Amino acid sequence: MLNILILGVAVLAGALMLWPRVANAPVWRATITPLASIIGSGFLVLGPILDVSFGAFAPAVMLGLCVVAYLFGSAIRANIARIDQPAERQSLVVKAETVASAVLAFAFIISVAYYLNLFGAFGVSLTAVDDGFHARLLTTAVFLLILVVGWTKGFSALERMEQISVGIKLAIIAGLLFGLAVHFGKTARGGGLEFEPASVSGWAAVTLMAGLLVTVQGFETSRYLGATYNARTRIRSMRLAQWLSTAIYLVYIGLLTYAFDTSTLTLDETAIIDLMEVVSPILPMLLVAAALSAQFSAAVADTSGSGGLIAEISKGKVSPKLAYSMLVGVGLLLTWTANVFEIISYASRAFAAYYAIQAAIAALSSQAQGLRGKTVLFGAMAVLGCAIAIFGEPVE
Repeated sequence: MLNILILGVAVLAGALMLWPRVANAPVWRATITPLASIIGSGFLVLGPILDVSFGAFAPAVMLGLCVVAYLFGSAIRANIARIDQPAERQSLVVKAETVASAVLAFAFIISVAYYLNLFGAFGVSLTAVDDGFHARLLTTAVFLLILVVGWTKGFSALERMEQISVGIKLAIIAGLLFGLAVHFGKTARGGGLEFEPASVSGWAAVTLMAGLLVTVQGFETSRYLGATYNARTRIRSMRLAQWLSTAIYLVYIGLLTYAFDTSTLTLDETAIIDLMEVVSPILPMLLVAAALSAQFSAAVADTSGSGGLIAEISKGKVSPKLAYSMLVGVGLLLTWTANVFEIISYASRAFAAYYAIQAAIAALSSQAQGLRGKTVLFGAMAVLGCAIAIFGEPVE
């Protein structure tokens, strides 16, 4: 019966997102891109990591990550507002924007490796060859597929998958949350809620949080939707995406943290599947479907974005095709020399560096406008971004 209810909730959520009044609303259309990015890959790995590492404090850590992300988002929103203003921009700000684009292109390169390594891990998770070697083989095959498509036909055909995959992913997450809520209720009535101690503390806990920043990353995509939406809509949609993702993450982590005994759980990239098998037999299959569609479309989007940024920064000296080759080369190197948790940490550092630059730009612009409070806030966020880029550590 629970399987049917979970499917029903997922179908209803999907139907709601396809309802023309929702699907065609400009603010929602502008919100769906950053929202899907924020609760994309991170949703699959973050729950077990926080539960095992921080125990009963996991929801508080999740809230902390979301607050930090929101403050970085506020800096980017300030920059969006000023980009559309007619006033001449400082030369230092213009140069910093160029550096930020270069750093973002590099972050995209690492994030594609992150997405496709998750794709490989989930792709073999329910098969007889569920091991690291075959997961890496599948990841390698998809990297080569993306390279061939990028070199020959471009990504326009593959990019059409994005809207479909976003709908599938959000609908499955709705079903997952429903299943977790039912399981939480049963566990609570039976007196079986778990309040486990944290396994990391002190400086190790701080650096681990820093290494998880990429799991709440994605809100910055609103910054680059200027060709479709005006500044006001992009700012509003980014703020809404961060509010919604924070609510979803807190409900998810709250339900997961106290309803499972994770003392014997093997922490790996597909640990969420082992947990969801306890809730319902259908959830692992739904999660794998969501993972495969979401990771592939995200990888295609970031590959295309990275190629375009590198070509733009190099003023055409490096073509998108050559950039795709560089991306695949780095991705394959990471695939065969690092585990997913290490790649998550590298990606977090790269995005933290990008956020630090964006915060510094916001601080410079605020100072020029005489906004002392915002200058201090954004300056502090720039320092924090640099610290995360330096000290972020992977899950052990």
